[in-house]
Amino acid sequence: MAKSSSLNVRVVEGRALPAKDVSGSSDPYCLVKVDDEVVARTATVWRSLGPFWGEEYTVHLPLDFHQLAFYVLDEDTVGHDDIIGKISLSREAITADPRGIDSWINLSRVDPDAEVQGEICLSVQMLEDGQGRCLRCHVLQARDLAPRDISGTSDPFARVFWGSQSLETSTTSFALRPSRRLASRTGMKCWSCGRCQVEFSPKTLQQKPPKGWFRLLPFPRAEEDSGGNLGALRVKVRLIEDRVLPSQCYQPLMELLMESVQGPAEEDTASPLALLEELTLGDCRQDLATKLVKLFLGRGLAGRFLDYLTRREVARTMDPNTLFRSNSLASKSMEQFMKLVGMPYLHEVLKPVISRVFEEKKYMELDPCKMDLGRTRRISFKGALSEEQMRETSLGLLTGYLGPIVDAIVGSVGRCPPAMRLAFKQLHRRVEERFPQAEHQDVKYLAISGFLFLRFFAPAILTPKLFDLRDQHADPQTSRSLLLLAKAVQSIGNLGQQLGQGKELWMAPLHPFLLQCVSRVRDFLDRLVDVDGDEEAGVPARALFPPSAIVREGYLLKRKEEPAGLATRFAFKKRYVWLSGETLSFSKSPEWQMCHSIPVSHIRAVERVDEGAFQLPHVMQVVTQDGTGALHTTYLQCKNVNELNQWLSALRKASAPNPNKLAACHPGAFRSARWTCCLQAERSAAGCSRTHSAVTLGDWSDPLDPDAEAQTVYRQLLLGRDQLRLKLLEDSNMDTTLEADTGACPEVLARQRAATARLLEVLADLDRAHEEFQQQERGKAALGPLGP
Repeated sequence: MAKSSSLNVRVVEGRALPAKDVSGSSDPYCLVKVDDEVVARTATVWRSLGPFWGEEYTVHLPLDFHQLAFYVLDEDTVGHDDIIGKISLSREAITADPRGIDSWINLSRVDPDAEVQGEICLSVQMLEDGQGRCLRCHVLQARDLAPRDISGTSDPFARVFWGSQSLETSTTSFALRPSRRLASRTGMKCWSCGRCQVEFSPKTLQQKPPKGWFRLLPFPRAEEDSGGNLGALRVKVRLIEDRVLPSQCYQPLMELLMESVQGPAEEDTASPLALLEELTLGDCRQDLATKLVKLFLGRGLAGRFLDYLTRREVARTMDPNTLFRSNSLASKSMEQFMKLVGMPYLHEVLKPVISRVFEEKKYMELDPCKMDLGRTRRISFKGALSEEQMRETSLGLLTGYLGPIVDAIVGSVGRCPPAMRLAFKQLHRRVEERFPQAEHQDVKYLAISGFLFLRFFAPAILTPKLFDLRDQHADPQTSRSLLLLAKAVQSIGNLGQQLGQGKELWMAPLHPFLLQCVSRVRDFLDRLVDVDGDEEAGVPARALFPPSAIVREGYLLKRKEEPAGLATRFAFKKRYVWLSGETLSFSKSPEWQMCHSIPVSHIRAVERVDEGAFQLPHVMQVVTQDGTGALHTTYLQCKNVNELNQWLSALRKASAPNPNKLAACHPGAFRSARWTCCLQAERSAAGCSRTHSAVTLGDWSDPLDPDAEAQTVYRQLLLGRDQLRLKLLEDSNMDTTLEADTGACPEVLARQRAATARLLEVLADLDRAHEEFQQQERGKAALGPLGP
């Protein structure tokens, strides 16, 4: 059973930030730290005191992390970036509400003496000599200290306090002689870099003297409340701690979910999917939709899953104008499906024009209230344009960008992923069956364009950073241009039905061009759904990286598989690793010539390794196959769980097109003539754990993890278990008279009771499986680690 702890972090926006530049504005960005380690950095929002980032991260964590912090800084092109402020959230504050944190929090001042990191290695002893007892504190070394100099380094020294005495040294050892009875506590502090306090008694000093690495902490002081003078940050944080069971434990739940999409959806109120939608609150539906889409993608049933939800949605929709307008499970699932399988397609269609907008930085504005008529005078010194001239110039620029965008979209039928086209074909057919009337002939088009244009293309144009179309957010001028383009694409997606309505009548000069595009979009949608096949066979894998491009690089600890050797932890050697689209290469340092490389095409599996295999955390294995068909394993250790997940993702994506992927492998190591994971005695024994390479999306998103996705569904069902029990009780107590009064069919009620009962039984079985594996873990811990 694998343990996992992750933080879902969304840096939403800031407000009322102080100006740090001479222009009266700031260029803010945000750093996210976990226990003083930087785990994420937002893009910079240029010239803004109320920045919107909207950036979301999933941070994988050690189970014992202490604090999450957000630092807001002002980026400077010359000199050091200015620190604006920070907010700190303890683990206890994050876990106080199961739904997490979603609020505005005032920024606090950043005290350099409170910003500490790193550890110090100490040895404390009690010695006796002719003058009595003395306390010797040996300062051995420190690591990962915070930089304090402009050069990015520090010149550290140690100051040791005991009672009223203190000594300062740059050497490695010294002694303190008490003038009174030995105190029960002593402290060691590093000014500006942090402090650590070692507590002991005289008896402890004599029997077990403190020795080892101690974490540095800030000096105790009251937190300064800025009262909002430094602005505020809106963040969303949710901690998820899970124990993921082996695959076979989730099999009954998976079977129930797969059965759901086989039956009639229109009148189905008792399937697990129907119950899940009923139990899940709106703010959790996006996460649940993502997990469900991944589960069904892994089984090659995403089309049936989406069709099931579509049939339920259209069956309960009376007004076609409200179809898919809510945040239902159907809407969220289709939206997440497009992001999971369609991101390369989105990039191919939009990236050329988006890059032009960023690079050319043309000024465009149609709203008279926002026009800067004096801007042309400052640029050309030929006098300001009139409002009409500015409108005509902006109109030409907008259509100059919109034309290529529409051309790229309507000409992209052959590049749209087959899985997306099949999903849109099913959607088109279901809506046409539900609303066949002549007055509703546009509904089948609007259903598709509502997803493709309004929830995919338009948001990507508006915020290209969030769709990986750009590395940075747009400056205010470019952001306004993107907003105008996104509004225009949204109007085209609405098939021009809302043109001339609402408050934005200043968009009227653009309407003739938009109406010309509508007929082309209708033809595009007809061709898009003209595709053969009723069910996708899975998303085809394809190469995601150019062969020569360096995908990822950095230091890792490496160990080769040794057929007859001892698998000790000391066999790991520090190596600098490069991953490109063609090879995984190793050398002693970045400057050395590569001494060894593995062709990416030889990779057959990339998997985590159990911590107990080498008594080391954050280890992964790369299983390769040579020309003779023999398998070889290379073990790589990362410095933390975040780095491990990043390397796993990069290696799986790079090897996505490879044939003959392994369906199973050993998550342990072969030690003491047996596998540590399954205790089989043959080195060549078949793998005991299913690999993830067989269910990789082969696309932009990270590889699928069916067990983790199923665990999320189980956790969501647990939150609604009381409602399920109440529903079963109500259905069981319903008598024939009530059935007659409500018009309910006895057979339907019987199916509902049976389905609810089955779901509760599956939840109970999973409860027992979790408890059994926890007991096994406690038993293994009591036995101690497996020897070499």
